[in-house]
Amino acid sequence: MARRRWRLGWLVLAVAARGELGWLFWVPLQGRALTGASYGARVACSCRFEGGRPLGDCRKDFEDGMGLVTLSENVDARSVTASFPLLARQTATYREGWGCVLEPWKN
Repeated sequence: MARRRWRLGWLVLAVAARGELGWLFWVPLQGRALTGASYGARVACSCRFEGGRPLGDCRKDFEDGMGLVTLSENVDARSVTASFPLLARQTATYREGWGCVLEPWKN
């Protein structure tokens, strides 16, 4: 019985430690995802609405490691939204005289 409690105690400690480590890495991961989505939205918006290229061709302008970022466009609003699955989404909109402008980040 004592051995079973000892194992259960270690199991609870391991689960708690794993949860704490997950939390420590969540904030930096979410920040990097938002930065990547913002970069993708801005670059793709410029490519699409300033350069006049098709959205699918704009992925050539991405840096290495941005394979998970997905793009969608709203032609009427002249905007591109980039998403990093489950973590971040950002939109850049083309404005005459300003170029492509990102939406403000929300904390």
